[in-house]
Amino acid sequence: MFKRHLFHGLLSGILSGVACSVFMMVYKEVVFVDFSPVVKYYQFFAASIFGCVVASSGYFFARKLLKNTGEIIFNLLFTLLSFASIIGPIMFSFPPELEVEGIDEITMYFQPFMITLHFFPALIWYTLKPFFFSKHETA
Repeated sequence: MFKRHLFHGLLSGILSGVACSVFMMVYKEVVFVDFSPVVKYYQFFAASIFGCVVASSGYFFARKLLKNTGEIIFNLLFTLLSFASIIGPIMFSFPPELEVEGIDEITMYFQPFMITLHFFPALIWYTLKPFFFSKHETA
């Protein structure tokens, strides 16, 4: 049973990393700002996979330990942690020694870009959840 939870987290993380990469490419084409000097594609994948696998493990243990209320408590915590994670991009400031052409545009568009990416893992995790677990299934 735990293997299914881990597979759900791994698949969600990989798809979230793909979605983040696609979003970065589209954002670059629409806004004409390249964030590749600051954020690398492998970072999207690593953070997404880590976050989704931890979420799936937390979901497993919440449902195992808290039976009836585990899913509700997990959903609340996962959503709150996703919102709390945007504090990082909001508080982020570029180092003054960073000499990149168009640094003003990068700083202006960076926060909305990163804030959006922080919700991809939760969104994809919740989207894939019904494919792995039925509503009446116990952990």
